[in-house]
Amino acid sequence: MSMKPVVIAGGGPVGLVTALALARQGIEVVLLEAESQIPQDLRAGTFHPPTVEMLDGLGLGKAMLEQGIKVPEWQIRDRRTGVVAQFDLGLLADVTPHPFRLHCEQHKLSRIAADALAALPNVKMLFGHRCTGFSQDADGVTVQVQSDSGADEIRASWLVGTDGAHSVVRKNMNVEFDGFTWPERFLVFATPYDLRKQGFTGNAYIADPDEWCAIFIQPHKGPPGIWRIAFPTKPEMSEEEILSDAFVQSRIQGFLAPDREYEIAYRSVYRVHQRVASDFRDGRVLIAGDAAHINNPLGGMGLNSGIHDGVNLAEKLGAVLEGANAGLLDRYARQRRLTNIEYVQAITIRNKRLLEERDPAVRKEHLDELRQTAADPAKARAYLLNSSMIASIARAQEIQ
Repeated sequence: MSMKPVVIAGGGPVGLVTALALARQGIEVVLLEAESQIPQDLRAGTFHPPTVEMLDGLGLGKAMLEQGIKVPEWQIRDRRTGVVAQFDLGLLADVTPHPFRLHCEQHKLSRIAADALAALPNVKMLFGHRCTGFSQDADGVTVQVQSDSGADEIRASWLVGTDGAHSVVRKNMNVEFDGFTWPERFLVFATPYDLRKQGFTGNAYIADPDEWCAIFIQPHKGPPGIWRIAFPTKPEMSEEEILSDAFVQSRIQGFLAPDREYEIAYRSVYRVHQRVASDFRDGRVLIAGDAAHINNPLGGMGLNSGIHDGVNLAEKLGAVLEGANAGLLDRYARQRRLTNIEYVQAITIRNKRLLEERDPAVRKEHLDELRQTAADPAKARAYLLNSSMIASIARAQEIQ
């Protein structure tokens, strides 16, 4: 095995999980994170069954299950007529030990993974260190690093970029980042008001041409948890207007009681993209997670697919460091890129278009199809295999 470490640029959940999957094989790992501590990003918080299985395999599952909320059922609703379809992941109990969505903020996974890494002697975590570029040759990668102490270099055997949507690693690779940006921004806010009082499951999607939304419960200082809600906003609205009390209250009052004020714990607004890198490998440099692909959050697939990247990559990179042909990493790139396009991009785009469909006839057709799917156990099972990402894992294994 090479004496030079694998350097991972980016200490979010994907980088930390990738580092742990490598380090548990005895590989020397250096993790670089630009922030001075674990990032507290609140965007992602849904873990699908195969992801929980992967985290369990890395020794992280028990802590995640203790800190999260199990959500076995989820709904698709019409804003005017109510519940259209309700799906029960219990239908998949024969194919996964975790037939539920686990709702848990991603920074909790980051903390759990960082604690596990801190206990390993072959890992060095460097917070406040940002990858600014790299050069590579046949024997390794020279990684440029910036910190408060100044500029430095680290010689690595391989470099893995998990440094997010604005990835410095990807921008210095010979790849494109093709796709598009949705015109509207997403408003996300949270309320402790318990939506279960109104018949909501822990996760629900409400279809409407103008005010569709996505709802999911998150753990918060004990029961009953806190509810995060995502809405689209008009492109011409200012951020100040979007985040105003009046606008946020109008969104939640629109599908709950309009004659009361709701406590809002936090609020934010962000742009949403659908992009996939043209390749996930350039020589001794690889990318995973948001550095490689980004998508809208409807379906909770972004972070999950990033973790799937990291676990897949770590397995193959470990084999290469033990003497396997480096072409194995091209298979990583093919597997993860194609499944992202075929499943993550396709499903999240379809989810958004379903919720916002304006044509009444098309809208009715799609919702009727969902009703029929939920009512038929065989169709519901096939639907859940796709939406839970189990099918995408099986598809990846087919790709040579």
